[in-house]
Amino acid sequence: MSDTAERLRRDITVLNEQTLDRIRAAASISDVDAIRRDVLGRSGRLPAIRREIGALPAEDRRVVGAALHEAQTLITGDLDARQRHLLDTEPALPRPLDVTLPGLPVGPGRLHPTTQLMYDLNDAFAALNFEVYESPEVSSELVEFDELNFPADHPARESMDTFWLAGAEGRRGADRLCLRPHLTGASLHYMREHEPPFRLAYPGRVYRNESTDPRHERAFFQYEVLLVDEDVPLSAARFLVDTILDTVFGRPVRTRMRTGFFPFVEPGFEIDMECQVCAGRGCRTCRHVGWLEVMPGGSPHPNVLRAGGLDPDRWTGCYLNVGLDRLVMMRYGIDDVRLMHAADLRFLTQFA
Repeated sequence: MSDTAERLRRDITVLNEQTLDRIRAAASISDVDAIRRDVLGRSGRLPAIRREIGALPAEDRRVVGAALHEAQTLITGDLDARQRHLLDTEPALPRPLDVTLPGLPVGPGRLHPTTQLMYDLNDAFAALNFEVYESPEVSSELVEFDELNFPADHPARESMDTFWLAGAEGRRGADRLCLRPHLTGASLHYMREHEPPFRLAYPGRVYRNESTDPRHERAFFQYEVLLVDEDVPLSAARFLVDTILDTVFGRPVRTRMRTGFFPFVEPGFEIDMECQVCAGRGCRTCRHVGWLEVMPGGSPHPNVLRAGGLDPDRWTGCYLNVGLDRLVMMRYGIDDVRLMHAADLRFLTQFA
């Protein structure tokens, strides 16, 4: 055997003995990891010896290679065994538990900013003799589309917009169940259960299968208001808008009303408010136009009143639908709606 081969065999023997002593003395998982990197890692001592073997004669390569393989197998096995032992015995706490120490005080809870705004609006409309109403989150195609005057070919009926429940395939109407994509269907439940006139506010979560961005989420909150009486002028919508914005911001906010089409109202309108994140200068929240759509609405369509059991020749009214999450964004200057649904306490604890 050549002198080089003899030297490598001695190096392997010494390294093996030293490494086994280090493994037995390892007191933590980090110690085991350090040994593994030093001896077996890409730049470790055993791989360095393996690179020298290539220059040896064939017979010497066989002998030294066998010794190297035996040492590597032994070291790897001892490292794994030591790691398992430490995992079984190492305490889970960074220091011993002292049961005599007093417990940590429990911090006060806080309302989610969307919940807080919902309560504020509930109080404001209760003062105006509006009833606060809740409806089920699981609804049907009949209530959410057919009876709300959506045509059979309306794109909102497609699965890309609505979460249909399992088993809805091939079914229609009341048998085709879904997560409600908007709150307006709740008004039909209420109309069938109550006699007009009435004033109604109904907040809640709705669901739409769409891509998320700073302005959109798959589950979000709306706040809808409905006023039904024998003679309700469309100008009542401006009063409701002012009530909502005064409640949210405590001051006048610039708004604009423009015509809009929705199958369940006739006529319909859109209410835009000046973006409060950028004060109307333009930002990613308002898509750099300075305005943010927050409240569509209008007078209930005669077909909707009929579906609710009311005579459209006698009764009329006013719908107003508020994007609750967007108002929260404006109230606190939040530029991404996804922050409010991420359950990140670092963000949520800012709002007392």
